[in-house]
Amino acid sequence: MSDAPAGTAATLASLGIELLQRGWLSSNCILFTDRSGREPAAVVDSGYALHAAQTVAWLERHLAGQPLGRVVNTHLHSDHCGGNAEIQRRFGSQAWVPDVSVEIVRQWDEERLTYRATDQTCERFTVTGGVRAGGEIWLGDRPWQAWSTPGHDPDALVFFEPRSRVLIAGDALWRDRLAIVFPELAGADGFGSVRETLAAIESLAPNLVIPGHGAPFSDVAGALQASRQRLASFERAPEKHFGYALRALVMFHMLEHRRRPRVDLTEWMAQAPVLLRGRDSLALDRKRVDRMIDASLERLLAEGQLALDGADLVVASK
Repeated sequence: MSDAPAGTAATLASLGIELLQRGWLSSNCILFTDRSGREPAAVVDSGYALHAAQTVAWLERHLAGQPLGRVVNTHLHSDHCGGNAEIQRRFGSQAWVPDVSVEIVRQWDEERLTYRATDQTCERFTVTGGVRAGGEIWLGDRPWQAWSTPGHDPDALVFFEPRSRVLIAGDALWRDRLAIVFPELAGADGFGSVRETLAAIESLAPNLVIPGHGAPFSDVAGALQASRQRLASFERAPEKHFGYALRALVMFHMLEHRRRPRVDLTEWMAQAPVLLRGRDSLALDRKRVDRMIDASLERLLAEGQLALDGADLVVASK
């Protein structure tokens, strides 16, 4: 796929955006400031809890003393809202989440928020209000449309600015990969929702996509085509999606923990609730899952994402 256009920086600047671009443990953070001063600064998504102090330090540098009025979340997976609590302590910011998730956050239901199922950390934060799909939210000096994009997460939103045709995509569209379709791991239909989400994004015809992870990109047609191809592959063979989820979740776990004995990591993969549910939904027996776990680890080793250090698996240095 082609690189983002040379004018990407100018486009972001015209929207009052500063971007903290990240990889796979924490989401990107998108900071909006309104140079007219009419709207308070806001940040979309806040990364994982492990990087919360880094997120706040970055915000402090770019805000240079301005208040941060709001943190807005595309969805409530731990890598997108794990910095909310620290941001609220530092700046006293409001927190706005998809409106269908407001009561879940207020109750802090870690089961429905997925943190218990994925064995991931997210510190409790105070929710102010909800962003409604089909409505608008002011970011910088412009209103952004909120669109429902279920699939990866049933409650997720993306934000679209129609004048610039810029899309803040969360995990609904990536440049080179397809996000885990979590409802499928729970035995629900998520693949159909992904198809609908990709069609909705295509209908918007964005010129530039700011994904939840990685660099902004302009080859939207190419990304949509690649996502549809991966989705079709998963629909033909749901076990492939389960294997993909195994690799993605273990890499998230390893990016957080950095080192684990292989035997312990293997047992974690076999017992993590979200993966147990995926196994059950596909009626896979333990022997089959054990073979898939071994194959997943061997693939990560072969690809150089993990390395062996004695009996331990470690995140490979690059």
